[in-house]
Amino acid sequence: MALTLRDLLVQGAQMALVLIVAPLLTGAVRAIKAHLVRRQGPSIFQPYRDLARLLRKEATMAENASWLFRVAPYLIFSATWIAAALVPTFAAGLVFSWAAALLAIVALLGGARFFLALAGMDVGTAFGGIGASREVMIAALAEPALIMIVFTLALIAGSTQLSTIAEFMQTPAVGLRVSLALALIALIIVAIAENSRMPIDNPATHLELTMVHEAMVLEYSARHLALIELASSLKLVAYISLIACVFLPWGIAPAASGWWELAIGAGAYVAKFSVCAVALAVFETSIAKLRVFRAPDFIGAALMLGLLAVLLRFVSQGL
Repeated sequence: MALTLRDLLVQGAQMALVLIVAPLLTGAVRAIKAHLVRRQGPSIFQPYRDLARLLRKEATMAENASWLFRVAPYLIFSATWIAAALVPTFAAGLVFSWAAALLAIVALLGGARFFLALAGMDVGTAFGGIGASREVMIAALAEPALIMIVFTLALIAGSTQLSTIAEFMQTPAVGLRVSLALALIALIIVAIAENSRMPIDNPATHLELTMVHEAMVLEYSARHLALIELASSLKLVAYISLIACVFLPWGIAPAASGWWELAIGAGAYVAKFSVCAVALAVFETSIAKLRVFRAPDFIGAALMLGLLAVLLRFVSQGL
């Protein structure tokens, strides 16, 4: 009974962790980018203040908005939170590890994207339709690339379950594999595209002609907009946690670990989280935004790298 209670506490801690650090990641990236261009940016805690202010406001919606427009923020937030919470952050082998399969996480994130695109088209505004069409265009290339990455990891680790993959990646049996390097680069490109970061989209601007994510949520306000913004931050946390879990699994506490191992795992996750935030800020500062119709070329590179990773896994066992 004590073990079950402990497992529930650790699982609840992971669910709370990703929810708490999601706005912090957004604020940290903004602050680092402002520092790199020698500006005095907002505090790293500004996203928390923005969410609190939105939650205090009264929601307004268009007269022709359907029930889907009203429930979509809750569905998007729930699916994204579950996907982010399923990815092992500081410990593996948790209560819901049996559900933490790569395909399940891809399905949850795809479902959230589906409802976001529907909500963008629901009211019938021009910008919502443009944003939804661009989101679907990106997803049409990003999702196959993500599936290729899943196939590569499944062929190497023998499982799609993230705890199993993380444990395998910490063993000497992994070795140096070109297919893993290609899968890592492909996953980074997919993460950038899926989160509408530079060079796909500039999250710091609201230029209607180039927006992707923001164009679909222009009609939302108050608590609905707060849920969507928090879901967007959670999605970025989910991809960073996925990269850290699969390709940087050091420090993740194994199943049935003690409190000391869990504390070390939490510290390792914070370190990896901080490094990824700095790397993202540096990357976005040093690159220019692509034209909308050049985005498929950028995401298509991830699809080709994922396909090459799968082929290399079949061609040679030593790569």
